[in-house]
Amino acid sequence: MIKRLYLFLPAFIFYISAFAGTVKIVTTTTDMKSIAELVGGNKVSVSSIATGYQNPHFVDPKPSYIISLTKADLFVTVGLDLETGWSPSLLSSSRNTKIQKGAAGYVDASEGVNLLQVPGAANRAEGDIHIFGNPHYWLDPINGKTIARNIANGLERVDPANKSFYETNLQNFNTRIDTKVKEWLSKMAPFNGAKIIAYHNEWVYFEKKFGLQIVDFMEPKPGIPPTPSQLVKVIKEIKANSIKVIISSPYFTTSSSDVVSKQTGAKELTLATSVGAFDAIKDYFSLFDYNIDQLTKALK
Repeated sequence: MIKRLYLFLPAFIFYISAFAGTVKIVTTTTDMKSIAELVGGNKVSVSSIATGYQNPHFVDPKPSYIISLTKADLFVTVGLDLETGWSPSLLSSSRNTKIQKGAAGYVDASEGVNLLQVPGAANRAEGDIHIFGNPHYWLDPINGKTIARNIANGLERVDPANKSFYETNLQNFNTRIDTKVKEWLSKMAPFNGAKIIAYHNEWVYFEKKFGLQIVDFMEPKPGIPPTPSQLVKVIKEIKANSIKVIISSPYFTTSSSDVVSKQTGAKELTLATSVGAFDAIKDYFSLFDYNIDQLTKALK
């Protein structure tokens, strides 16, 4: 009897160790990290590969990222083709079967999102076109609820014993989103239809949700640096439409916007595309608090 118990003991210990601790989550971006923390609570530990002030399209793979993925129970990706240049290779190098695409520990946060700007055909002559649709969907806070649902589903697959805990946190998250969206929409209501210029085509979900109108971009085509002819075009549009604001992200240079701003008086505004872009942005909710506060001040 003692011998039989000894034989089964290693497997029993492995089972306990796999579920007794926190669920280790690795996300591609800080926005996914923040939502995973809010849904997972004290049952999870979460790390993000990209930083909040980094262009999520371009992340240099590091050995430390592979080590984190090797130990992960759950992997959360923005999906579509946002991280296509770096995420698949890191995932493959981890050799962690639990988090590979199709496994229980793999979460594509874009599932179920109503995607915008889905092209009819991929035409590289049009610049850096996203073939599945614009991937910056987390910038509509309502999509945060879909992201949270997908993460909760993943957590419940790898840690079914705590399903009710995750479901409660999910409901709390959704309630808070609904409350904050009303607040944010109220603040933006006086500026409904306001025309703005953006540096890069990453604000379409934010634009649609909060009643803005992006007239043009500093880039002549997505991913193509501003050209003199494009700057002349933008300057004319700003003057013709009395546009007050040019919005950009922390990872883009301001040199072209500086030129346009001096010529037109339009205010340059560096908004946050992700949690952690600035010190004040600690979580998914403060991301919108910050951006809407900055916009409303500039548009007055």
